[in-house]
Amino acid sequence: MAALGWLTPRRRSATARSVLAGEAAAEAARKSSQQFEALDALEAKDGTATAEPEFPVTGDDRAAAFFDLDNTVMQGAAIFHFGRGLYKRKFFQRRELARFAWQQTWFRLAGVEDPDHMQDVRESALSIVKGHRVSELMSIGEEIYDEYMADRIWPGTRALAQAHLDAGQKVWLVTAAPVETATIIARRLGLTGALGTVAESVEGVYTGRLVGEPLHGPAKAEAVRALAHAEGLDLTRCAAYSDSHNDIPMLSLVGHPYAINPDTKLRKHARAREWRLRDYRTGRKAAKVGIPAAAGVGAIAGGTAAAVALHRRRR
Repeated sequence: MAALGWLTPRRRSATARSVLAGEAAAEAARKSSQQFEALDALEAKDGTATAEPEFPVTGDDRAAAFFDLDNTVMQGAAIFHFGRGLYKRKFFQRRELARFAWQQTWFRLAGVEDPDHMQDVRESALSIVKGHRVSELMSIGEEIYDEYMADRIWPGTRALAQAHLDAGQKVWLVTAAPVETATIIARRLGLTGALGTVAESVEGVYTGRLVGEPLHGPAKAEAVRALAHAEGLDLTRCAAYSDSHNDIPMLSLVGHPYAINPDTKLRKHARAREWRLRDYRTGRKAAKVGIPAAAGVGAIAGGTAAAVALHRRRR
């Protein structure tokens, strides 16, 4: 931590939390990857594994690909889809769903990472799972993926990830969503694993606290850096994909950054640096705003309108 001495106490504390969150996410991702490999070995033993490719694939074992999740791999926010599933199972009441939806919509539309607002979002999400067993949320997460997420995967981004896999490279999701949710999505897509926000648990029960901070912005870059070090990767040979300017720190780490369905700031940044761009959206304006896919829920409509009004006043 001596290298952080030039920073103010507040900046030093924020940087330390980002490093802690990144290291925790990398550790959780490596554990989940090992579990994937063990499951694959068990399936192969049982004769139920997916058939091997017709031709063997040799790849650069020091290269990997890192994909942001929300609006890059999947339409909408994973945490919101997960919240819908928990609401359906009566984990919380309608007024809490409305509050949660408003928070997600405000964040996307206002485009401002206000610390107090981010703290409110974090506490709301953590209060939902506090006291529940990790295994319970993992089991429910499998069901929620089938109900709300499976049909929202962008085919174009999925093909990009598969191209890396076909080349023999590892592919990781990197997201602010809970690592458990991200791990389920990664496994369902056949990816290597996931880096996500790590919620503290004691004896398999969520405490309502985080390890470090949400895996967002600089914390994502720290997670990728920590994982690359642990895996022996050369970041200059790796690729990263995201839709958000908040992920510029992560994209800037690798030798092959891609802007996928980019927001305005990322598109401008990517063009200035001649990064590759891909846009798989059909409704450009609606997609750029990034309204959660559950906008049909009545409670969200009012929040969306208010957020639009707020956004206009701030311009």
